[in-house]
Amino acid sequence: MGVQFGSFDEICQTAALVICPLIGSTQGVEPSCYSRNVEISGTLIFQPSTCFVHVVAIFMTGIMIFHIRSKYTAVGRKEILMFFYLYAIIELLAFFLDSGIIPTANVAYPWFAAVYTGLVAGAYTCLLINGFVGFQFAEDGTPLSLWLLRISTLVTFGVSFFVAIATFKKIAGFDYAKPIGLWIIYILWPLVCTVVYVVSQLILVFRTLEDRWPIGDIVFGTAFFTVAQVILFAFSVTICDAIKHYIDGLFFFTLCMLLSVMMVYKYWDSITREDLEFSVGSKATVWEVKDPLLAGGMDYGDEDSASNYTHGGPPASLVGGVSGKQLYQNGAGGRGYPPAMDRY
Repeated sequence: MGVQFGSFDEICQTAALVICPLIGSTQGVEPSCYSRNVEISGTLIFQPSTCFVHVVAIFMTGIMIFHIRSKYTAVGRKEILMFFYLYAIIELLAFFLDSGIIPTANVAYPWFAAVYTGLVAGAYTCLLINGFVGFQFAEDGTPLSLWLLRISTLVTFGVSFFVAIATFKKIAGFDYAKPIGLWIIYILWPLVCTVVYVVSQLILVFRTLEDRWPIGDIVFGTAFFTVAQVILFAFSVTICDAIKHYIDGLFFFTLCMLLSVMMVYKYWDSITREDLEFSVGSKATVWEVKDPLLAGGMDYGDEDSASNYTHGGPPASLVGGVSGKQLYQNGAGGRGYPPAMDRY
């Protein structure tokens, strides 16, 4: 399949993208081969296998978010959380759009598709900025770092949403027959963000880390991302015909993208370490005692034997080193209890 700049015709003939029913012509561009549909309780569900992967992706993202939130002092924790929140929302929205629960003929479909396009572009922008958090241009977790990330992501979302809906509705000079702006946002921008992120993380590992194992996570993540694009845009029809329409390239694309996002989490987890002094967790921590006074070697048996709580010794006093019983017992300076009558 040849990819032409600014054109979705050949792409949509191969892959059933969310935006394909809204561009090219008034009827959109239909893929030459797509996954079989299933009927559940009178509702026709498109791309059932892909929808299953969407559900798995949402579940796995929830697990990753839980583990990230538990690393209270890890570098870039709040920044990377935003990326995974966006990914979870994208998968949830893709579930409704790919399955046909929101029909393509519905008047709301273009608006949901525009929101989806904006979220995808925003998520890649968020990933791009996360790639520079480790360089500490702005200290992570500070308002400067967080608001820079939020504003950049929000601006990207807003611009992408406007370009998408303007293209679908053919307004403001945009045209669904020539969706060049949408092509840049949907196809080119994710590729640019991914390349910059990968290069920045390789520089970070080689320049600042002694451990080289995180490179493996980067390589696997890049490989999954590349395989996803190749399968979707080059072999989707071949796979669909070979498996008799049970699944198509979109299934493997969604699965590989999930694996690449999991590698982003694995890489971030491998390069961040918690400060145990300030961390809070549910697991009991085994502390190593390094203070020689606390480490043992001294016998406190003699002092402990005088305690009222061990060995039946005399009771201790809060003041003066003498207990009330010792103070008032007979023979202790004539101050027994009850007091002698001759003292009054």
